[in-house]
Amino acid sequence: MFTTVREDIRSVFQRDPAARNSLEVLLTYPGLHALLLHRLAHKCWHHRLKLLARLISAFSRWATGIEIHPGAQIGRRFFIDHGMGVVIGETAEIGDDVTLYHGVTLGGTSWNKGKRHPTLADGVVVGAGAKVLGPIRVGHNARIGSNSVVTREVPDGSTVVGIPGRVINKAPDDSERARAAMARKIGFDAYGVTDDMPDPVAQAIRSLLDHLHAVDTRLERVCTSLREQGIRGCDEEIPSLREEDFAAVRGAAPKADDSSQ
Repeated sequence: MFTTVREDIRSVFQRDPAARNSLEVLLTYPGLHALLLHRLAHKCWHHRLKLLARLISAFSRWATGIEIHPGAQIGRRFFIDHGMGVVIGETAEIGDDVTLYHGVTLGGTSWNKGKRHPTLADGVVVGAGAKVLGPIRVGHNARIGSNSVVTREVPDGSTVVGIPGRVINKAPDDSERARAAMARKIGFDAYGVTDDMPDPVAQAIRSLLDHLHAVDTRLERVCTSLREQGIRGCDEEIPSLREEDFAAVRGAAPKADDSSQ
């Protein structure tokens, strides 16, 4: 038991630069308190002392702001940073070296008994406010961005952001390449055209770029056909867009915050 506690304390130093000494971590870190109480509650749960387990869990929630069901399975070196508002359901399974930030929910999507909460493999990091829902698996060393809502399987080593959660570290498809090319052509590096900014404005910009690309391609085909038939009508140059016209928009573009805290 003491070996496990020492390991849990060392894991705090590895993932929180604000930690100064072991005594401070042991006395003031609610994530560590919640983990230690959960280990006790989990043992009671499996020894059929379920009322006692729930009482310990309820006390832990009152003392730390972190709710972990006694039935949840948690591996070694688990770390909850800040902790307030974290909820972990009964059938959740968490591997080794997993990190959760405040406001994370590992919840279910149905009232059916049986496996209904997520499984987090080793090395997973879940950002602040993220919701991972249902009996899904989040693969080894995956990253869940802050405030994401994940309801589908996450492959090993992936990064997921947005609502609903989408994998963003994959090779771009043809439509994404065309969209990026159109953005470069009109002189606008649209901050909202990537999947890591999934908001209504970003979706509108993506739709406009897709439409412009389709229109541009069709006009080019029409002009090529007209030239082949000796018909003039596509000789006029299209006015170029000046980059400085978009400087104000660029300046107002929000920067993506990749901090999990």
